[in-house]
Amino acid sequence: MTANDRYISWLENAHLDADARKELEAIKGDDKQIEDRFYKDLEFGTGGLRGVLGMGTNRMNVYTVRRAAAGLGKQLIHEYADAKEKGVAIAHDSRIMSREFALDSALALAALGIKVYLFESLRPTPELSFAIKHLKTVSGIVITASHNPAEYNGFKAYGPDGGQITLKTADAVFKTMSEIDPFSVELMDKDAATQKGLLTYIGKEVDDAYIDHVLSLRPDPELLTRTGVDLKIVYTPLHGAGNLLVREALKRAGYKNVIVVKEQEAPDGAFPTVKSPNPENPEAFEIAIEKYADKEDADVIIGTDPDSDRMGMMLKKDGKWIPVTGNQAGCLMLEYILRAKKPAPGSGAYAVSTIVSTRMTDAIAKEYGIDMIRVLTGFKFIGEVIDKKEKAGNNGFLLGFEESYGYLTGGYIRDKDAVIASVLAAELAAYYKSEGKSLFDAMEEMFKKYGYFAEKTVSVTMPGVDGMAKREQATRNLRENPPCEIGGRKVLEALDFKNEGTMGLPRADVLLYVLEGDAWACVRPSGTEPKLKIYVGVREKTECEAKEQLAALSEAAAALTK
Repeated sequence: MTANDRYISWLENAHLDADARKELEAIKGDDKQIEDRFYKDLEFGTGGLRGVLGMGTNRMNVYTVRRAAAGLGKQLIHEYADAKEKGVAIAHDSRIMSREFALDSALALAALGIKVYLFESLRPTPELSFAIKHLKTVSGIVITASHNPAEYNGFKAYGPDGGQITLKTADAVFKTMSEIDPFSVELMDKDAATQKGLLTYIGKEVDDAYIDHVLSLRPDPELLTRTGVDLKIVYTPLHGAGNLLVREALKRAGYKNVIVVKEQEAPDGAFPTVKSPNPENPEAFEIAIEKYADKEDADVIIGTDPDSDRMGMMLKKDGKWIPVTGNQAGCLMLEYILRAKKPAPGSGAYAVSTIVSTRMTDAIAKEYGIDMIRVLTGFKFIGEVIDKKEKAGNNGFLLGFEESYGYLTGGYIRDKDAVIASVLAAELAAYYKSEGKSLFDAMEEMFKKYGYFAEKTVSVTMPGVDGMAKREQATRNLRENPPCEIGGRKVLEALDFKNEGTMGLPRADVLLYVLEGDAWACVRPSGTEPKLKIYVGVREKTECEAKEQLAALSEAAAALTK
């Protein structure tokens, strides 16, 4: 069936609601729009669904969401004998249509006889991971597109361990979904579902248990009491789900001077004050700096993304606020945790990061005698390592992080957690302030100790059908014509993760190049956005050399994909 055939079948379907029909009628004759909206189904991968809001098979809308929920529900019933009784937990963020999608998902599951625990209002994604284990459900759903622009939304599915579903389950769900007519998915009446006990609303009890867990993970719970340090924090939830729980966690941890960016406090799926609600982007902190941080003489600025699974920081250098990269924050956290916990050699202590994250963590791990484990991009793979280690009797997990501003300690939760990360970031700042140092001082100490590591990610946006073809062509060209050098650095090892067994990791469309001089480069298509992503990293003796070499290497690596 062609894209146009699909378009016509939707337009002529008697169950299509009036607003949806009007939207599709508005693109009649626009072949490019029709092609982009209908050339494929949104794919259900380990991160579930994610796409632009709108009508079409390649869009996020009530029909694709209902279909995904029904497909997941049927697979759960097939996979778990007690799926109906144990049920599914559902959360959502502040994005456009998030509440509607969450409720439709709940009612589609209820129609299958599956009990649903639905959060009463928006909540952080990591709290959903916590709730799955706390309530002992077989699965969880969160409606979010994380840090993507306002026009996106998504549907993420989780397993009983609180981590994202496995590749095997994702494939099975996608296959089941493909057999479901998106217009024939049954939804149980909301009142009937509540009366029959198939729909239960959850809130404060789970919130309190979750915050108790977050506070239990502090490396040094007595730090503020012991040192008497007074820390000033400016916090922005960027119109997302982190506001109440991040503030409550910081308050209960003892931080009395937390100044919230009022302009970005209220949940708003349009994200009116930022171009992108992403704490990776320094622009997201402009209001925090201009109206609050300087005025209040703050020690640190903390920001969380819409579903509060990513956390970013800004710190002061020579009176100016500068961003802390995800890699730098991860290294600061790892160094501090190791100082505070002092794990004994041979204790089984370990940290986990990804193949596209900084190699400084290897140097830190070596210094303290712990294991550093690398996985593919995606926090589900970090969760899988924790699960495997725990089942083998190793509870030595210290930190998991991605360069894309995702962090986790503790291991009970199996997804990146900006609430945990915010409390940890505050403790980092408080610890170094108690020693008369800033976070910038701490970072400089690490560079002097381990070398000047620097990393950069270049994202090349390639939207639509043509974009997908270009992304595939770029990686195919690299496989057919592997580079011998990149940016003047000899390729010492070329790793293709499409080959089974590469670094002992699952197959993936990823190419990693180990370069001379402690440098590396990596190319991979994004799994959640229409982008080709190029990662590079260097290690030099000085900051100036690192910046210079990084710029040259990133330019050379990006040129390989053109």
